[in-house]
Amino acid sequence: MLVLSRQRDESIIIGDNIVITIVDIRGDKVRLGIQAPTEIPVHRQEVYDAIQRENAMKESETQRTISQSPSKNASK
Repeated sequence: MLVLSRQRDESIIIGDNIVITIVDIRGDKVRLGIQAPTEIPVHRQEVYDAIQRENAMKESETQRTISQSPSKNASK
């Protein structure tokens, strides 16, 4: 992991098209501004984890539905 020190209004650039700027620092909280192309999803870790859990549950339900449906070849 790369660890960088930044002060308010300073930025970090990732690749050619992502800019992370320190917007504000209040106590133990840091506010970040993130500029990224719309095709790159940007989420807080807890939101990303929830999305991953939801996608896994949907995939599991889909697999269960497929395995429970009668086979097309079974009726022939």
